[in-house]
Amino acid sequence: MLDPVLPAARPHLLCIVAARPNLMKMAPILAAFATLAPQVRISLVHTGQHYDTAMNAQVFADLGMRAPDINLEVGSGSHAQQTAEIMRRYESVHLDLAPHAVLVVGDVNSTLACALVAAKLGTPVIHVEAGLRSGDRAMPEEINRVLTDQLSELLFTSEAGARANLLREGIAGQRIHFAGNVMIDSLLRQLPDAVPPRISLQAHGRDYPPAYGLLTLHRPSNVDDGARLATLMETMCSLSAQLPLLFPVHPRTRAMLEKTGLERRLREHAVMLLPPLGYLEMLGLMQGARLVLTDSGGIQEETTALGVPCLTLRDNTERPVTVDEGTNVIAGTDPAAILSLARQVLRTGGKRGRIPQYWDGHAAERIATATTQWLSARLAP
Repeated sequence: MLDPVLPAARPHLLCIVAARPNLMKMAPILAAFATLAPQVRISLVHTGQHYDTAMNAQVFADLGMRAPDINLEVGSGSHAQQTAEIMRRYESVHLDLAPHAVLVVGDVNSTLACALVAAKLGTPVIHVEAGLRSGDRAMPEEINRVLTDQLSELLFTSEAGARANLLREGIAGQRIHFAGNVMIDSLLRQLPDAVPPRISLQAHGRDYPPAYGLLTLHRPSNVDDGARLATLMETMCSLSAQLPLLFPVHPRTRAMLEKTGLERRLREHAVMLLPPLGYLEMLGLMQGARLVLTDSGGIQEETTALGVPCLTLRDNTERPVTVDEGTNVIAGTDPAAILSLARQVLRTGGKRGRIPQYWDGHAAERIATATTQWLSARLAP
């Protein structure tokens, strides 16, 4: 347990969550503060950006995470509408709670919205998973990353290369701390409880294929464009002739599949459509897959930690360490390239990656330690 010189006021840290990946990052951070720094008062605010049960409440349960103190219940909307509504609802909560600092994670709209409100009210912002860059400003999350980092006073990076990105953008080196990947903290902690694929599929009334690939898609660039989505789905139909695919469908993606008639097309092939799954079910499916195809940043990291081959269905990644050191390959969205890379994985077993530095299950402890010392120094008489 940390025992710094206690300030006159008990440090109050307000933590923000919004979407499923945020929960996997925040759960170990809250646990680390409870163990190492119980003198820090923690308030947890959920913006309600994700509200589907399996993508939200079920993940809380799987992670053993306490319920939020406040839920803003923002819901969906365009980027502008959602960001503005989060700011509008969050401002009064922030003023009522009067925290000494606000901790945000990741790169969703809520991350930027709450950071912007806090910074304008003169409250320091702490950003976990800082410095990740894809270089693609057409990606809304890239804008969120860059702006949140500029607003933050304390920045925790998950991979070594992120520091260079932040320094290049003019952020002082003393504000940057290499803590490691809190997503992997959650993965390592929960892996013994992962649901075996056979049990998970039986629970959803599906047969278990001994060998399978796992597919996830949710990025607007892949899902909102009907023509691109159709091309990707035809590619998956072709691949499924060699390897059955399990496809837990994001609500946003399902709406487009139904609208375009592609859902019926997939059911004619060995592409098994599943509802959104809980965290422990997804861990089990990832661990047992021969190949994962995704446009999710978090899944790129999780597959590297699990040693499972991953093809990223995008032209870039903000997590280059998963390519440089891990099991990830950038496949893009061209059907021929995707099929060629997938077949290569089936022939060879895919890349043999290694675990990146500080993906060791202790990132949250480093964050809690550094944050508590920083808060204590700021609040010291």
